[in-house]
Amino acid sequence: MNDGTIVELAPAKLNLALHVRRRRADGYHDLETLFAFCRDGDVIRLAPAVADTFAITGPFGATLAVEGDNLVTRARDAFRAAFGVAAPCAIELEKNLPIASGIGGGSADAAATLRALARWHDVAPDESRLFGIAARLGADVPACLLGKSAIGEGRGDELRVVDGLAGRGVLLVNPRVAVSTARVFAGWDGVDRGAITGDPAEDRNDLTAPAVAAAPEIATVLGALEALANARLVRMSGSGATCFALFDAPADARSAAAAIGAEHPGWWWLASELA
Repeated sequence: MNDGTIVELAPAKLNLALHVRRRRADGYHDLETLFAFCRDGDVIRLAPAVADTFAITGPFGATLAVEGDNLVTRARDAFRAAFGVAAPCAIELEKNLPIASGIGGGSADAAATLRALARWHDVAPDESRLFGIAARLGADVPACLLGKSAIGEGRGDELRVVDGLAGRGVLLVNPRVAVSTARVFAGWDGVDRGAITGDPAEDRNDLTAPAVAAAPEIATVLGALEALANARLVRMSGSGATCFALFDAPADARSAAAAIGAEHPGWWWLASELA
């Protein structure tokens, strides 16, 4: 067992493509999505303690309640139940990503908590019980636990790793608007536009239109990103409202971030690199 503080990154998740195929009997939708992960995001810190504590810090920490339902504490409790451990711990969530923004913040935080607990209790990171917990916590949590570029099918949790995306620069932009995932899915027109190819340039995000209807600011962000020099792909991630632009190199993403920040100082942005 590790006796020191464990630090685990909860990287921002991107849906480079998101195809909605049909609504399932269990209320979920059959999805085909291309997941990718940034080298930046939230941070989980876990340390042994005499009693359980949970604290939220960071620029978006004030928007989350420490008490009540939180995916971090749910992940902690589910891990304990699955592995039969009860050692108390102090968990800090440094919340750097905006809330309800389509980049997997809560799911990534839960996955990072599982990875931190696994390290603490000497559990292998590919242990099947970890992925079983992740699947019960949410559709995106298994992909965030894996943390690699992958095509996801079913609810998004049937994963197939893909190569060739690491090292690209990426700029994430959010107009500081939270969008309800349920509302966006409810606005989907029900049209099956075909299977995912795995080539981001050939694929699409079927939720863009209903997300723009719910938050017209998304269209403004997409327009600003499309006007950037050297942007190779511009798209909305997940159900929004965060949008992204891909670049050949991280330096291009940083240059683009400076331009976006100067023109739209009220927007949130993150210049990063695909892992």
